[in-house]
Amino acid sequence: MAKILLQTTIPFAEDDWNVSRFSLLREALVADGHEVVARNEVLDEYGNDHVVTRLPESDFDQLWLMAVDTGDGLTQAESDAVIEFRKRGGGVVTARDHQDLGLCLRHLGSLGRINHFHTYNLEPGRTQNDDQDNPNISYPNYHSGANGNYQKIAAQGPVHPLLKSTKANGAVIEYFPAHPHEGAVGVPEDIGFARVIATGTSTVSGRGFNLAVAVEGEPFDGGVMGRAVAISTFHHFADLNWDTERGAPSFVSDRPGDEIKRDPARLEIFKDYIRNMARWLGVRSK
Repeated sequence: MAKILLQTTIPFAEDDWNVSRFSLLREALVADGHEVVARNEVLDEYGNDHVVTRLPESDFDQLWLMAVDTGDGLTQAESDAVIEFRKRGGGVVTARDHQDLGLCLRHLGSLGRINHFHTYNLEPGRTQNDDQDNPNISYPNYHSGANGNYQKIAAQGPVHPLLKSTKANGAVIEYFPAHPHEGAVGVPEDIGFARVIATGTSTVSGRGFNLAVAVEGEPFDGGVMGRAVAISTFHHFADLNWDTERGAPSFVSDRPGDEIKRDPARLEIFKDYIRNMARWLGVRSK
């Protein structure tokens, strides 16, 4: 099993998306047999996080990066270290959210190009606000449903191993946790080593949007990089979205739903997505 660094891109702040708000994700990974180190960003005298900058030489197998910053969550040294980590075969998950949340991901090479933001690498042809309930949140912001509810997803064929579950109808995961303003991910035309594996549909506009991009076989001068997954929103993994009674930062004003509380079985199936991801990232591409 893997040694996983579950890391946020902000220093600890009680009233923010600090790593304790992803405790249920950590528990799910640990229950599956993985060793998980969960931490927030801790800056040294040079303004870098010493754990992240030393990733290439560390014994971590995977980095699950919850990009909850508004632009400055990774320094250039940290970003370079994440790229080098992938070059030595490390697996990476990135998850951000609406508008420019997680903008620091733009420094991560191909992963920066796969993530679309408000002020950088805009989603082609998509500059409208989807979520109409939060006027202070601009595009990209796809409304897949209330926190605490489910969204029906569509697996893009051929069905990726991340989306398979023997517990699900047809052995394919059908539901993700919902969120009122998800971010955007996509695959540029010149990138042949990545593909969209799942899409959702806005409950407001009816527009389809991408939920996850899997990266496999990315070449570099010395070989092939480690696998990666880019996620449209960290709310697929947040405690709030699995159990609304866990609470949220005070700036979250969206009214929660209760579908997951009333029907937890679909959440248990979704956790196979988490388990699949940890195992899939551990396979080295040839």
